[in-house]
Amino acid sequence: MYTAEDIATLKRAKASGALKVRFADGRETMFRSLKELDQIIADIKTELAGQSRIRRSVTRVWSGL
Repeated sequence: MYTAEDIATLKRAKASGALKVRFADGRETMFRSLKELDQIIADIKTELAGQSRIRRSVTRVWSGL
């Protein structure tokens, strides 16, 4: 599970040209290219956007009277 802070960490790494990233929780990842890093950032943004959607359901009850 990724966080918005993880995206910020990845963006800082990209800006500096680094392919090795250490996250706040101690995880460490080595990317093969900046293109791969871009794809991971996009994937995380998509994942986080999906988590923030509010889902609503409406139930209608009809009485036969």
